[in-house]
Amino acid sequence: MTEVQTHLRTETDLIGPVELPADVYYGVNTVRAAENFQLSSTRLEQFPELISTLAIIKQAAAAANRDVGGLETTIADAIIAASQEIAAGQFHEQFILDMIQGGAGTSTNMNANEVIANRALEHLGHAKGDYDVLHPLNHVNMGQSTNDVYPTALKLALHHMTGLLLENLAVLKKSLRTKAEVFDSTVKMGRTQLQIAVPMTLGQEFAAWAVMIERAETGLKRVRFDLLELNLGGTAIGTGLNANPGYRERAIHHLRDITGLTGIASAPDLIASTADTQIFVDLSSALKRVGTSMSKIANDLRLLSSGPSGGFGELNLPARQAGSSIMPGKVNPVIPEAVSQVAFQVAGHDAAITMASEAGQLQLNPFEPIMARGLFDSISTLSNAATMFAEKCIDGITANESLMRDIVEGSAGLATVFSPVVGYKEATALALEANATGAKVTDLVLAKGLLSPQQVEQLISEALTN
Repeated sequence: MTEVQTHLRTETDLIGPVELPADVYYGVNTVRAAENFQLSSTRLEQFPELISTLAIIKQAAAAANRDVGGLETTIADAIIAASQEIAAGQFHEQFILDMIQGGAGTSTNMNANEVIANRALEHLGHAKGDYDVLHPLNHVNMGQSTNDVYPTALKLALHHMTGLLLENLAVLKKSLRTKAEVFDSTVKMGRTQLQIAVPMTLGQEFAAWAVMIERAETGLKRVRFDLLELNLGGTAIGTGLNANPGYRERAIHHLRDITGLTGIASAPDLIASTADTQIFVDLSSALKRVGTSMSKIANDLRLLSSGPSGGFGELNLPARQAGSSIMPGKVNPVIPEAVSQVAFQVAGHDAAITMASEAGQLQLNPFEPIMARGLFDSISTLSNAATMFAEKCIDGITANESLMRDIVEGSAGLATVFSPVVGYKEATALALEANATGAKVTDLVLAKGLLSPQQVEQLISEALTN
């Protein structure tokens, strides 16, 4: 391929020739895909983890093909050098494609092959497009198919990104546990179905939220481990067609060495691993659990801080911005509201990922690009939401302790605490009388001689510690 005077170069594929700027590293296949797929505002370069893992796979593949005699050392070394640069963050602007694309990710793989090939050519002292020396498919893509490269890249990128999400969830969990300690002795009334139930401490409430996050973390960790089972070396449908003998084992070896992930393993059945995208459904489900747990906490906080007059008013969320363009002094729970919206979006992605996985046919699922876009977006927004929630909301929460104590002392819910001693029938009568007259259950039970002051305090204390 030759460079022309107008600073264009011409590349040719099975459809015909295409002119493109001489200085770009992508080639004809990328140009075709860029013209075909203008569907969203999400481009490959917005997810550097995916680009870097694609480059790492190409690096491992070149090293493996060199090891088994498929690539000359000089060619392999040039591909490795170019791949290392891209894995380190260079040339990501050359990955211009929409994340949503037909072809099961083929366009993305082609984009990577072309950028790496043209950068490798420069390392060898040749011009971009001089594919007689080093070819995107014959050399960079040797022993590979999009059908094993793309899912492998997705899994490794998602493994990395979920690690960052787990770090941010740990920040949120720590904030909740810290507040649990701060409010350990702050007594309040618990509620079921939004109705007064029985006493608890505010610390217990925050501790329960921390446990919810911890359980969501556990599910995420379990799925994250499974992401390291790869179909690399299976090529088109898992049979390993066109891969050199020994290539798969060497490629996996080099992947472990490059990434430091000793848990990387070749799938026991490459045909099943190529056709089955259930791992992405499992990961999406785990992310949905993270989102719904965070949103449940956000909803609770909006209720508990509502008012502040005319609502629950038990908690004070840190004021972050003016809440109205017409109502002076109004402050809204904007951080919890944003957290819930992230959860809604994650649930939406989960629905799309489930449908995409179900729609795969026979030996390949062509809908992995939409799964990738949804998973990357879910992880990124959940990661951001976790730290935002912790730092801009949880850490600054204060409690209206006197209000909560008044609610406890005046609550008919204390009848439940006293019922084991006074009996269910008598406790019901106490609750009804308290609700009808506004009297405190504690005053009624003492006035009727049903319990002593010491028994009242003991029963309330036991209710908080059981």
